[in-house]
Amino acid sequence: LSKKEIINGGKVLVKKVLEFKPQFAAVLGIGAYRTAFNQPKTKLGLQKEKVGDAKIWLLPNPSGLNAHYQLNDLAELFSELRKTIKND
Repeated sequence: LSKKEIINGGKVLVKKVLEFKPQFAAVLGIGAYRTAFNQPKTKLGLQKEKVGDAKIWLLPNPSGLNAHYQLNDLAELFSELRKTIKND
């Protein structure tokens, strides 16, 4: 995807979150998030920023092409999100 497409996708995501009002929104793909929301130094996990009242949680892209995170790493990161939602 081009930078413009990623930024437009971020705008679409914001509209959907504002419309459906979830407590949490998980975004998969740190590079896409950094581009879409102009947050070049953001890290995985719970973000400081919210969309409406929704807390934003950033996770790595689980694609098999993402060599930075193995299955066990992904499971742990997704488990952290689950625990946070459960305890919120």
